[in-house]
Amino acid sequence: MIKPKTRLFMEGVLDAGAEIALGKNHVHFLGNVLRLRSGDKISLFNGDCGEWSATVENLSKRHGVACIGEQVRCPQPEPGPWLAFAPVKKTRTDFIVEKATELGVEKLIPIFTRFTATARVNCERLRAISIEAAEQCERLSVPEVSEPCSLMDLLADWPSGRKLFIGDEKGGGVSLAQALSGIEAVPEHGFLIGPEGGFADDELALVTARDFCQSVDLGPRILRAETAAIAALSVWNALTERSNRLSQH
Repeated sequence: MIKPKTRLFMEGVLDAGAEIALGKNHVHFLGNVLRLRSGDKISLFNGDCGEWSATVENLSKRHGVACIGEQVRCPQPEPGPWLAFAPVKKTRTDFIVEKATELGVEKLIPIFTRFTATARVNCERLRAISIEAAEQCERLSVPEVSEPCSLMDLLADWPSGRKLFIGDEKGGGVSLAQALSGIEAVPEHGFLIGPEGGFADDELALVTARDFCQSVDLGPRILRAETAAIAALSVWNALTERSNRLSQH
């Protein structure tokens, strides 16, 4: 099978023999960035339909068609944690979304706390970044990007059966590795990462008073918000992957 030139996330139904009109962003990317031509092979995917081979046809400056061939990956569950995070400066927020997607996050939830550095979040932009990351890292699904909410609303709406681990920069929690060490498979849980200035004392008290919340320590140093998010997700990846391998033997 010819290796595809690139992967594109495509919403809607994907099926053998279908012809899909490419949007202007896809046409620009395929034609102007990758310099593809009609007849080149790509792949299309989404979480509901899996991944399919496709051939680019009638590619011009403004138009193009993808002709779907055979299915190369069936749809499959891709469970992962939720990540609630206080947005930081633009490029660093982009970094959080990109790397969290690569590390398997299922849902991204921007939150506003007292010390959050920005008052606006462009969810459409964040979703575009998560799509690009999913295309690159060979995920089938794309994380859901929620509308921003306050810390109070996050706690009020958080599912009681889903554990929420809070990165406590004040050193008040157990190590994340210890907190996750007893899991036998990927459980339903999430991570809460605060802003650059950390949580206010009353915010931290409010969070840790909830039964589903647990403070965790991410190490001896004070981490940037984006570093803390990636560190937490990396520990989760390492421990759950090890646990899954052990459960298969």
